[in-house]
Amino acid sequence: MYFLTGWPRKLLCPLRTEERPFHVQSSAQRLYFAVLSETHLSIWFSRPSVLVVSYIESVKAAAQFGFYQQAEWKMDDSMIAVAASNGYVLLFDVVGGGEDKYLYEPVYPRGNPRVKVTPGYKEEHCAPALSLEMKKPVDLEAPITSLESLQDDLLVCTADGFLHMLHWDGVPNGRRAVNLSTIPFSLDLQSSRSGPSLDLTNVHIKDMEYCVTLDGFAVVFQDGRLGFLTPTASRLSTEHLQGVWAADVTDGTCVAVNNKYRLMAFGCASGSVFVYMIDSTTGSMQLSHKLELTPKHYPDIWNKTGPVKLIRWSPDYSVVMVTWECGGLSLWSVFGAHLICTLGEDYAYRSDGTKKEPLKGSAPCWGAEGYHLWVIGSSHVASMKEGEDRLLRLQQAAILQFQFIKSALTVNPCTNNQEQVLLHGEDRLLLTCGDPAQGHSSTEQCSPPDGPLHQPGPSPTPLSQGLSTLLGHKHWHVVQIQSTYLESNWPIRFAAIDSAGQCVAVAGRRGFAHYSLHTRKWKLFGNITQEQSMTVTGGLAWWNDFVVVACYNFPHQQEELRLFQRTLNLDNAFACVTELHTRTLLLNVFKNMVILFRADCSICLYSIEKQQDGPNPSASVQLLQEVSMSRYISHSSLVVSVTLTSVRTETGISLKAPQQACMAESILLNLAGQLIMLQRDRSGPQVREKDTSSNQKKLLPFCPPVVLAQCVESVWTTCRSNGEKRHLVEALWLSCGGGGMKVWLPLFPRDHRKPQSFLARRIMLSFQLNIYPLAVLFEDALVLGAANEAALYDGLGGHAPGPAPGAEQLEAQFPFCTVERTSQIYLHHLLRQLLVRNLGEQALLLAQSCTQLPYFPHVLELMVHVVLEEEATSREPIPDPLLPTVAKFITEFPLFLRTIVHCARKTEFALWNYLFAAVGNPKDLFEECLLAQDLDTAASYLIILQNMEVAAVSRQHATLLFNTALEQGQWDLCRHMIRFLKAIGSGESETPPSTPTTQEPSSTGAFEFFRNRSISLSQTADGSSTTKSNLQKAFSMPTGPSAKR
Repeated sequence: MYFLTGWPRKLLCPLRTEERPFHVQSSAQRLYFAVLSETHLSIWFSRPSVLVVSYIESVKAAAQFGFYQQAEWKMDDSMIAVAASNGYVLLFDVVGGGEDKYLYEPVYPRGNPRVKVTPGYKEEHCAPALSLEMKKPVDLEAPITSLESLQDDLLVCTADGFLHMLHWDGVPNGRRAVNLSTIPFSLDLQSSRSGPSLDLTNVHIKDMEYCVTLDGFAVVFQDGRLGFLTPTASRLSTEHLQGVWAADVTDGTCVAVNNKYRLMAFGCASGSVFVYMIDSTTGSMQLSHKLELTPKHYPDIWNKTGPVKLIRWSPDYSVVMVTWECGGLSLWSVFGAHLICTLGEDYAYRSDGTKKEPLKGSAPCWGAEGYHLWVIGSSHVASMKEGEDRLLRLQQAAILQFQFIKSALTVNPCTNNQEQVLLHGEDRLLLTCGDPAQGHSSTEQCSPPDGPLHQPGPSPTPLSQGLSTLLGHKHWHVVQIQSTYLESNWPIRFAAIDSAGQCVAVAGRRGFAHYSLHTRKWKLFGNITQEQSMTVTGGLAWWNDFVVVACYNFPHQQEELRLFQRTLNLDNAFACVTELHTRTLLLNVFKNMVILFRADCSICLYSIEKQQDGPNPSASVQLLQEVSMSRYISHSSLVVSVTLTSVRTETGISLKAPQQACMAESILLNLAGQLIMLQRDRSGPQVREKDTSSNQKKLLPFCPPVVLAQCVESVWTTCRSNGEKRHLVEALWLSCGGGGMKVWLPLFPRDHRKPQSFLARRIMLSFQLNIYPLAVLFEDALVLGAANEAALYDGLGGHAPGPAPGAEQLEAQFPFCTVERTSQIYLHHLLRQLLVRNLGEQALLLAQSCTQLPYFPHVLELMVHVVLEEEATSREPIPDPLLPTVAKFITEFPLFLRTIVHCARKTEFALWNYLFAAVGNPKDLFEECLLAQDLDTAASYLIILQNMEVAAVSRQHATLLFNTALEQGQWDLCRHMIRFLKAIGSGESETPPSTPTTQEPSSTGAFEFFRNRSISLSQTADGSSTTKSNLQKAFSMPTGPSAKR
């Protein structure tokens, strides 16, 4: 999702002043940042990050208006409102310096075509010369507590309990005020008028933020209560305002709203964050989830953070940043998956183990596209010597820029490539596709690298199918974004990777560019005017060798869908252009179809067909179907992702209809975290596909939507088919933040038998992951992700020289952050969930389809180990233990004996009794190993018997194994057995606990299967290959009472 990278940048203010800045507020477009100190208002530019203009208040004005407290931008970045301590609102006009006036201009070498040809070049890439002009101040006669910018108005909250609506243009008669105590408040909107009103006498609003998609204001009152204000009309008056409040919360401190997911995050004095939603039926505030540090991961600081100081959602609303009074910052995903916290691990401790002071920053604010987080750092003042300049002794408080790398799915949730992790930062891409040279060694020999670009080369090898490529190493493939494109079109907004993992495309402010990992070259528009004449609006995706782009054409003022062939020059002459009627917000690709979600809440399906009728390959696009969703979607910005999939339920599908496993059967919409599904209506008469020509095909309509899951962040599905792994390939994978992972798994009858009438066709399973999922390997049963790692560099100076001795340098105070590739197996979670639900037959089918995976033995061990740890360490009695069921399940595989002994060797000795009470007597298991001629596994069981039985039993079994090894000529094993027999000696003074029997209450009736089970000798050849190193590890250091002499 979001990951810290590198060290924070430090921006020093060139103004020499003793005033320390304390507040940062970004403009709506995040191109400008207003920085406040007590009497200074400074405007900074985003790229380059430089000071543009500063307004210094006079001494007379400071005495009249008071010190500055907070600032708010107008929506169009043309004005700034500043709240002063004496109750004044100061309005400033941000005036540009003209077309040819810039503070900073980049210098390029002679002959650079972009300087002369690019229209609007300087306006976009030079720091503009701005000026601030203060208008007539507005006196509200009470201290100001909160500012909130609306479209044409400014809403101001004051300490006397009033809400003031001011016009940005400063019209005197446009001012309106409402007394907070006259607004009716209740627990829901249905009883807001008739029910008792919340007593708000002598109470004012401490913090407030407007939510566009909820059409209301989330507020925190002075007494810590939380509320939500809803205007019933455009006018701000008591008659047109009603509110609801949250029960049982009285320690609120701050608030931030998420417009995409319709959530309100309230910070509390306890250090927790309560995330609320509005119930669509009653209008009441309902708790969605909590964001808080856990004692398991942060035992030293989880309850010592102090009150929440500030909450900020990222620009794409996918993560939330939280800071506390004691310092530090933390990041969570939208539904509560914890990503980063600077209060623990290497962020909080030095390399020698001593604890650092938490990094205390104030007023954090997100930069453009979430690549930066602006934070005002702390300042240090040294002792002043006699005669020393007062200004020189002050170390200026710096503005810190934390740098982030984020997943491409946050803004461009195009999932036609599910198996690659693609991250993009401000100037680079990080990919998990491995070394492209391995897949193109033969291709490079066939086609010269300097050949003509219009000749298509061989199709790239789909490296995404190989585990060796995706998991072979921990390093990222880093691609620097082409500097020429980046300078003209910063920031990068969208990124996409093709299905083979060999081509990536990025889109910034204007145009787009794509890169080939095979040739290691970027391809840009040859005509700069064409690049600057379009902007990508709905994202971009790959379809075979074509880049699919939903864009806006500035010269023609037209929304378009364009396809560009990657092997041809990037030029509009080679583009396939389809005009659209409405702006496209989201785009996705499924096989030969493109699905668009538009601003009018409609969905359009297009077909793409490759054509070879000309000298250059091209594509044709044809509209297939339009689906209106305006009845179900209140605001178009609430849709997070749109996906075409072959996943479907069996409802409404006739059993006689042909199975179309790879057809586009359903549309999945992530609507503000609620996953809804529209599947084709097959309840009517079916027409066979061979009876209709391609020109007469009419797609079936869609059924009304159904809700599949809540709190969904990401969705994964695939268009591939695999008859051997249908459970995994035809499943739907959901990332649910703090709720973990959910899988909508299909259930199939065994041996094509008719399914039972009571058996559902699909089941939703959920489990927790230790990583944040970014990609799913369907056939390989793996989840890929990324995680932050920190490296300490305490030796870099240690202390800062200059006017502030004793202050740590930033490099020593904050670790160097890197992003590491991670992966996790999830198959054992699915098997366990199926066994819990008495779906053992489905679990067996799923497991048998994955036996060829190299880590399948580890999957069985994980399943046994996790269940054993939970049940054996439980403080409460378990009425229906799962371990006997798991033991029965793994006996279906020839790895059963080896799985049990490996799990026991990796488990504490105190849990062995519980384990072998469920799986059987270790002496019986040892004898089964001998019958199966698996002597290496039998040798491992000797360690178990040595610790659980008396020495005579160990000697007896060791002698039996020694004789069997002699008969089979396994001389290395014989030498180890001789050492083992010498180590256990001839007598014992201590008696170990006896081996548990199968008649214990926790496993009654669970082991008749083991007693009468016959060993198939034909299955032992695959399970008898333990290495010599394992034997040496097993016998070199005997343990237990028999080792004492």
